[in-house]
Amino acid sequence: MITLTKEDGPADLDGVTHLSIGVSWDPTAGASGGVIGKLRRKSGTDLDLIAIAMHDGDPVRLAGLDSLDPIGNGSLLHSGDNQTGHGDGDDETVTVEFAKIPPHITSIVFVAAAYKKGSSFQKARNISFKVYDATGGSSQQVADIWPSMLTTDNGCAVAKAVRVGTTWKLEVINTTGKIKQGDELALMRFAVSK
Repeated sequence: MITLTKEDGPADLDGVTHLSIGVSWDPTAGASGGVIGKLRRKSGTDLDLIAIAMHDGDPVRLAGLDSLDPIGNGSLLHSGDNQTGHGDGDDETVTVEFAKIPPHITSIVFVAAAYKKGSSFQKARNISFKVYDATGGSSQQVADIWPSMLTTDNGCAVAKAVRVGTTWKLEVINTTGKIKQGDELALMRFAVSK
């Protein structure tokens, strides 16, 4: 397993038919201790993993939030919304089956966001993104992507899968920015800029 960085450049996905990206985080109380801190840890924070399918530079489908199978053929599937970060393993996952992705989809941008009002990256800790080769039904982790803990932003463009002829490449973006909470158009504009 490797830790992927932006500096590594695009990685070939030759032989990878299914790719999964998962996000996990732990709830934190921030600086609050006592009863208030305990309540904040219990309620957790809501981060969202969203995959945005692009046709050239135009977003055309969004997996996540309220849409688990936006293309309708199982080629881009979201695991569902975890609103607290509680539990082991990945809290949210997006799986791509490349052979079923329609030919007009030229890239897929994976974004993690504190999208809902009241959520924030600062209320979560140990945020990590895992990349899996899910070919053949396996779940072999092939890479980690760890975002900086110093950001006050609420969005992170994690990675982008790009179609190159008949194959795909995965490029790490790992760039943070501000997204207006609850604004789907702002989320898509953020993805387009990456």
